[in-house]
Amino acid sequence: MTNTASTAGTESTAVTESTVATVSTDTTEAARPARVALVTGANQGLGRALVEGLAARMAPQDLVLLTGRHAGRVADAAREVAEAPATRARVEGRVLDVADAGAVAALAAELAERHGGVDVVVSNAIAPLLPDRSQAEQADEFIDVANGGTHAVLRAFGPALRPGGRLLVVASGLGTLGFLPPRLQPLFDGASLEQVEYAVESWRSAVHARTAVEAGWPVWVNIPSKVAQVAAVRAVADGRRERDLAEGTLVAAVCPGMVDTRASRPWFTDYSGAQTPAEAARAVLDLVVADGVDPAHYGELVQFGKVLPWTGGAPLTEQEALLTP
Repeated sequence: MTNTASTAGTESTAVTESTVATVSTDTTEAARPARVALVTGANQGLGRALVEGLAARMAPQDLVLLTGRHAGRVADAAREVAEAPATRARVEGRVLDVADAGAVAALAAELAERHGGVDVVVSNAIAPLLPDRSQAEQADEFIDVANGGTHAVLRAFGPALRPGGRLLVVASGLGTLGFLPPRLQPLFDGASLEQVEYAVESWRSAVHARTAVEAGWPVWVNIPSKVAQVAAVRAVADGRRERDLAEGTLVAAVCPGMVDTRASRPWFTDYSGAQTPAEAARAVLDLVVADGVDPAHYGELVQFGKVLPWTGGAPLTEQEALLTP
């Protein structure tokens, strides 16, 4: 071969399932065992576009799980994708709050039992973040979803990933070390997943104690969060690289580029080069459906098929001027 308050409880819930009528005439494809794909934060924006693309590219016997935190929105989105003319695969909506690590683990265990594992997992969920609200007031929900959710998905779905699968975390080109001051970079460079989690919690505590700026942390919480997401992917990939490459499996972070969405519009003044969610999904989907794995991509942050250097980047000033600490 990516948000609102949850009412779902601790387990994911099936809310809708539809099978399109299109039947492949490719007997090889029809004989292949069904594949399972899952996208988090998928009832709108880039996440929904990724589900639409997967549902169009995968086979009729395959299953694409569209997940999100609101049952009604998930049900509506899954039904609409399932009924779209381009859809070929089965589409099912599942309520899933990625900030609930227990719910993530339960869904991974369920899919492993029912299907023998998963083939495609795209961790895309993110909480809203606005410049006109205090960053400290928004930090907990944002960190819980973007970072806690990433950690939960990596931990739960990494072991459930079948050979030849794809485990991708939608991050950002802002997620490289150069966007942090040099004194903070060692917290994430070469860190284990547990060390990344510790660094995130230390940063969170500093935000609430109002000591983060003094310690060198960017005021815009998006920056440390994105660096931590990429660091988490690198940590998990480091422990399974040899086996995964031998089996054609890819674990990586991916940057879709600038996407024109409700969440991103408040943060940038120039949108002349922004993509629609459908346009931004294409490069991510190309990684999913590619034959084989480029070893250069493994464990890295990939944008439009190219690796963004882990040590690259430079501190931002535009967004810092827009926000409320």
